[in-house]
Amino acid sequence: MSRAVPFLAAGLAAAVIATPILAQRSGGGGGNRPSRQCIQEIVKLCGRDRSQIPACLQSKADQLSSKCQGEVQQRMQQRRQQRGGAEGPPQARAPNASRTVFFGSDKRQVIDVFEPADAVEDLPLILFVHGGGWRMGDNKYVQEKPAHFNRNEIYFASTGYRLFPDVTVEEQATDVGAAVQALVGQASAIGFDKDRIVLMGHSAGAHLAALVAADPQYAGEAFSAIKGVVLLDGGGYDIAATMEQAEQRQKRLYTDIFSDDPERHRALSPLTYVGGKDAPNWLALYVEEREITRMQAQALANALVASGVKASAVPIAGTNHSRMTREMGTEAGKAQTEAVDAFLAMVVGSEAGG
Repeated sequence: MSRAVPFLAAGLAAAVIATPILAQRSGGGGGNRPSRQCIQEIVKLCGRDRSQIPACLQSKADQLSSKCQGEVQQRMQQRRQQRGGAEGPPQARAPNASRTVFFGSDKRQVIDVFEPADAVEDLPLILFVHGGGWRMGDNKYVQEKPAHFNRNEIYFASTGYRLFPDVTVEEQATDVGAAVQALVGQASAIGFDKDRIVLMGHSAGAHLAALVAADPQYAGEAFSAIKGVVLLDGGGYDIAATMEQAEQRQKRLYTDIFSDDPERHRALSPLTYVGGKDAPNWLALYVEEREITRMQAQALANALVASGVKASAVPIAGTNHSRMTREMGTEAGKAQTEAVDAFLAMVVGSEAGG
């Protein structure tokens, strides 16, 4: 299941819990604080021990109501503005990108590109799509991924996209497709091989990456450049099935994002398009203990294989939803890193294990 608030574990402690939330008695928004009802939700979900709340929310944030998630997002944004616009903890933010590519007028329609040192020939490129429940997230949160993949002689790019409720999921997929088109158009200037792009997405970003890689309408003529897809613990490959299996609060999240229209669920499910053009190589990683993402990853991989596409669904033990992406490229994330490195070596001939 895609997490609605992927940075709560890191950011909520500073953005919300740092205020005396357990002592608040405001019945409304409390100015820029979460409402009393939202605070009660957090306490009911995670208890009153502030030291335990970040870890709890890291795995259970999507069980908060959509209204509470929105209040927390607003609070975090206000605190970022007070700090001068910094987005989250320093260790989570990207190093300086080699260059920036713009593909629209919105501030989120931007791609950061990280170039391997001393690149002397056309190399493959990973385009990363961040998570955040379709309503949050930032392309700056890439942790150690650029350094790791650059060492393996792969360009790493991270794209932003406009967020719900300002835009629909269809428009978000259009943004990701436009990012692919923009990169292909500037491939020679950047220096990577325009015919060797791998899409990688986490959580909601996994859904968007899968949709763009299965439905050619979004990337247009640049679709053929997508040679592989890496999906990190996504739960939205079959929207209807996810909504049927989800807990009530998670179901409300999906209803907010995807509405209750079965036709729209079908149109926005990557599984709908399997058997069409499809990118040729897929790897769907999922947290071993998470039933919904396991079922979604396996269903997608099985359908792709049945249609003649190379695909596999691989469980990753000893991790959780946010660590799946946060620890990519580190010793702590060895299992998912090795799985992705092996996939890239097969698909684009990269030097794995650098």
